[in-house]
Amino acid sequence: MTPAYPELAAIRLGYGLSPRHGAPDHAALVLESVQASTVPEGWTAEQASRAQSELDAARKGVKEQTVSMEEYRALNQRLNGQRLEVLRGRIARALDAPAGFGERLVQFWADHFTTVAQNPPQQIMAGAFVDEAIRPHLNGRFADMLVASSTHPMMLVYLNQNSSYGPNSPFVRRRPGRNLGLNENLGREIMELHTLGVGASYSQADVRELAELLTGLTYSPRDPVRFRPQIAEPGADRVLGRTYGGRGTDGMAEIARALGDLAAAPATADHIARKLAVHFAADDPPAALVADLAATWRASGGDLAQVNAVLAGHPALAQTFRAKVRQPLDYLVAALRALGVSGDQVRAFDTPATNQILSGPLQLMGQPFNRARGPDGWPEPAEAWITPQMLSARIAWALRIPSKLVDPLPDPRALLSAALGNTASPPLAAAVPRAENAREGVAIVLASTDFIRR
Repeated sequence: MTPAYPELAAIRLGYGLSPRHGAPDHAALVLESVQASTVPEGWTAEQASRAQSELDAARKGVKEQTVSMEEYRALNQRLNGQRLEVLRGRIARALDAPAGFGERLVQFWADHFTTVAQNPPQQIMAGAFVDEAIRPHLNGRFADMLVASSTHPMMLVYLNQNSSYGPNSPFVRRRPGRNLGLNENLGREIMELHTLGVGASYSQADVRELAELLTGLTYSPRDPVRFRPQIAEPGADRVLGRTYGGRGTDGMAEIARALGDLAAAPATADHIARKLAVHFAADDPPAALVADLAATWRASGGDLAQVNAVLAGHPALAQTFRAKVRQPLDYLVAALRALGVSGDQVRAFDTPATNQILSGPLQLMGQPFNRARGPDGWPEPAEAWITPQMLSARIAWALRIPSKLVDPLPDPRALLSAALGNTASPPLAAAVPRAENAREGVAIVLASTDFIRR
């Protein structure tokens, strides 16, 4: 079947239909949602740095017996509460966004520039990463998003940039016994994952030269200075045949220039166009969609507003309807939207409710929040998400959780319409009225193949 544009836009580009919002009836409304999502939630790297310093000081205090274990546990509990606040905020915005495309793009780009939080302060930093490096650039130039993400403290910590030193830098030469040297993680992931893509035409020498150019980038929770010339590798670096850095140049400006050139490379257009098409259309996306996105990217110099517009109006969305499985976060938000849950309700969840309704189920469904398994982010293929264990977790959520959120439960026939509009398949439409009770009927809708796919 070919769904009408409002249903298509809400289900494929947004987080699904909702009785609280009318579905967007033209692409302009879909694109307006992107601008709304550029407004940050309010998390900052400065907040996260303070939290990290506080935690470090408390650990030291425990060792020195100036801080009791009780005080230390209380601090951890408070910081953990902020971690859950980041999760609630992300989901609340997705619930309250009428069209939802902007919030889907936030999720896409946060995954493209994957970072993994290892403790509560880093969870706050991950929230700041989204607010400071992703949201402001959703409708801007990819090059700006690349610079913001590559130099953000969260990325520097995650990819061990703090342990990358220019082998011939003044800092290293003054410490001959310290075994300090280059760490190529950030340079490699920028080329392999964030811009050109695996298999593009670049060499290990390009990776090393970019890593040398990036030396000097560092992060300390106690010092806002982001670039330290004394640990940067002296001399110029050649990346893909172009020269950056060297005597008399500005380190941060040269890094931004190199990243700008990588952002403008044709291979970057091809790599990210395909990623967008895979994420929003199909695991094996239509060639026309990939080509149109890449052509717009190249012609516009990576203007994301123009790329977003191509995606929002492309016929491939209808041709591949239900070709994608909703990832767990996408699934939970879509289920909450279909039930009519508001962002205010989610923001008011206490810690047990957040763990029971959101955080725990995401873990069971295979997508713990901000904990991707590697820098390449979450997998896209359907088989990565529909295993017996993960499907069981979705069914259990659909059976147990809705009655805790909505009292009384909606008539399953009304929920079917709210969740899927006119797109429900005949077998599902026939099955729902036969449910023995509302709880079973709601679960039939939310655990159905129609709903799990978009």
